[in-house]
Amino acid sequence: MSILNKIFGNYNEKELKKLWPIVEEVNAFEDEVHPLTDEQLRAKTEEFRQRLDDGETLDDILPEAFAVVREMSQRRLGMRQFDVQILGGVVLHQGKISEMKTGEGKTLVATLPIYLNGLASQGVHLITVNDYLAKRDAQWMGALYDALGLTIGVLQHDSGYVYDRTANLDNESLRHLTPVERREVYAADITYGTNNEFGFDFLRDNMATDFARAVQRQEIPQSYAIVDEVDSILIDEARTPLIISGPAEETEEIYRTFSRIVPRMSPDQDLVIDLKHKSVSLTDEGVDKVEQALSIKNLYDPANSRLTRFLDAALKAQYLYQREHQYVVKDGEVVIVDEFTGRLMTGRRWSDGLHQAIEAKEGVKIQRESVTYATITLQNYFRLYEKLAGMTGTAWTERDEFHLVYGLDVLMIPTHQPMVRSDMQDIIFKGVGGKFNAVVEEIEDAHGDGRPMLVGTIAIETSELLSDLLKRKSTCHLDDCADYYQICPLKEPAVLNAKQHEREAHIIEMAGVPGAVTIATNMAGRGTDIVLGGNPERMAEVIARKQGVDLLTAPEDVTAPIREQARNKWQDEHDRVIAAGGLHIIGTERHESRRIDNQLRGRAGRQGDPGSSRFFVSFGDDLMKRFSPEWVPNLLGKMGMDEDTPLESKMVSKAIEQAQTKVEGHNFDIRKHVVQYD
Repeated sequence: MSILNKIFGNYNEKELKKLWPIVEEVNAFEDEVHPLTDEQLRAKTEEFRQRLDDGETLDDILPEAFAVVREMSQRRLGMRQFDVQILGGVVLHQGKISEMKTGEGKTLVATLPIYLNGLASQGVHLITVNDYLAKRDAQWMGALYDALGLTIGVLQHDSGYVYDRTANLDNESLRHLTPVERREVYAADITYGTNNEFGFDFLRDNMATDFARAVQRQEIPQSYAIVDEVDSILIDEARTPLIISGPAEETEEIYRTFSRIVPRMSPDQDLVIDLKHKSVSLTDEGVDKVEQALSIKNLYDPANSRLTRFLDAALKAQYLYQREHQYVVKDGEVVIVDEFTGRLMTGRRWSDGLHQAIEAKEGVKIQRESVTYATITLQNYFRLYEKLAGMTGTAWTERDEFHLVYGLDVLMIPTHQPMVRSDMQDIIFKGVGGKFNAVVEEIEDAHGDGRPMLVGTIAIETSELLSDLLKRKSTCHLDDCADYYQICPLKEPAVLNAKQHEREAHIIEMAGVPGAVTIATNMAGRGTDIVLGGNPERMAEVIARKQGVDLLTAPEDVTAPIREQARNKWQDEHDRVIAAGGLHIIGTERHESRRIDNQLRGRAGRQGDPGSSRFFVSFGDDLMKRFSPEWVPNLLGKMGMDEDTPLESKMVSKAIEQAQTKVEGHNFDIRKHVVQYD
């Protein structure tokens, strides 16, 4: 262990030790709240609010309030917060980041500070990475908050809903949700939504000429927020500005012109391409070719400055941005792929003409450029909150940035059960071909043992390539799994990437079944929980469908035996997976951020379950091509290492870590610059 780790480790232990007496105070109230009826527990909410009006603080009522939430959680959700989860809730209430490993129940932890701060009637925002999670958590945890007398709202694109336990009982998608005006969503005690929804509503409210058109609370619009997957939102997306804009002048033909010129240029003679710094520039020969194509004498004459902007965008579009990597073409539109999550960023557009240049490159309709009316970075939006907190499984490595930019401290919460996952040494190959051959062999071996696997890829193209390789092998199909998941029957490896976003929930529900093979871009690493053995509720739905029973409307004496049968089936599958060694994680490439790799690993070994992880890398991978020392692959070639020869080398692993550290440092510098000058 390094000296720094020892220092910060001691700091973390000392801070948690200071908070432990609060956990003991919460436990001391257990005997007092347990005998209370549901109505008496609900009445505690008004009692707490009156105590706040009488001068007590949230800290004063925290122990009893947390105990009330824990008791009602057991009754309504069938889940009781462990002591370490109480500890995590205290950290969130204090406006810090709570690092909790995957499977430790972050959603349940958040209910504690959300309820407590909701008592202040100033609005609590729970911010998630996507609409699916916002709606899921509002529906799921809404039963708890509603039982305690708090109101819940959820933002969904242009729509808004409030929780109503009697609404839409026959509609799984909108169960317990009633559509309302957006202002009513913000008027609720608790509001769920994505960072984009909150941020854009803030911009629109600031543009409104009449307060009657504003939707957010006027007195304190940003009181307290908990950001789920806080590193993804506050760091990975920190440079992404939220922009409200309108159409500018028509420039389609100019983009079309440059989209015809640029592909005819020679990368070796006409261009200088720097993948490391993501830049493309012209050589003298390249300048001559452009001038000839445009019939101009001097490209860099001030009179032609407008043309150079279009040229720069076209060069980047052609040589730095690849289809199926940074973007996809869907329904005739170029849609950005989030490099950190693999999700489609529908509605987002690159600026400075880049998006139009890519549209011209792909031959789709070029949308007009825009004029900015209002903009704010996520960094500065979240700095508006009076109290901000966050939770994630991977924040510790970025603790300096969290503190510098947001004033947030990070504390690591202990796991409820010891972590027993085995993280194995990377296996390194000279070329990409040898790497993927080895990945297929690893999948076949684990599949033969009955272990479920999550195979992580960097790009959509890679996930589909690997899926095709496995299909040709015809050994890793999921015929057995499909019997229990007919809602999403798969006869081949499940591929989870931005193209299948709508199917994400069902694919993840299958990912823990014995022998399941799930190939995923980074989107599977955030906000998803793979339960070993599969999803018992989904099994119950399949059994019910075979019997012609509707679980939502049938009486309990009919549904109870079905749920018990499904639970028993799940237990058998769960035990099989445990005996086989748990979920196995296979990384097919190192991401430029160590946190993303750790998120992938963290899908295995949840709550003390067995599991393992291994990364397969090659010197043909993007990260290695950009940052690894050139002498390393050259040395391996001189040693006679061929494409299929594996290597386990601490020297190469260290080179990979150094490359990741370089990228992280570079990106940190950019984000510091953004927050200083925004």
